[in-house]
Amino acid sequence: MEITGKIIRVLALQQGEGKNGPWKKQEYVIETSDKIPRKVCFSLWGDKVDQFRLTEGAEAGISFDLESREYNGRWYTDVKAWKVTKKQPAGNAADSESQIQDYSSGMPPEDAPPDDLPF
Repeated sequence: MEITGKIIRVLALQQGEGKNGPWKKQEYVIETSDKIPRKVCFSLWGDKVDQFRLTEGAEAGISFDLESREYNGRWYTDVKAWKVTKKQPAGNAADSESQIQDYSSGMPPEDAPPDDLPF
C-alpha cells in the first residue's frame, strides 16, 4: 500500500534490547492532501530510521505493510513503512526544467565534459 502527504509530526525515537539484540523504532504522522485530509501514524524500524531521516514539513510517499495482532482480546494494528520516497520542493522543479531546456536547445550545458569523439 502507499500513501503520499506531508510529515506533520516526528515522534520520539524508541530503542531497546530484545532477545535478538538491540532495536530501534521511529514513528511519524503523515497528512494526506486529499479533499478530506487523513492523518496516519507509521513507523520505521532498524536501519531504515537512519536511511530515510524524515523531518517535519517534508513531502513524502510512503510504501507500507499493515499488520494486526491480538493481545488480551484486543487488536492492535501497525503501519510499518518499508520504502520512503522524498518529494522535491516546488522550487527545485524550476531548476530541473531549466536543465531540460538546456539539453533540448541542442547545445550541451556549460558544465558538460568536452566531446573528444573523432566523429
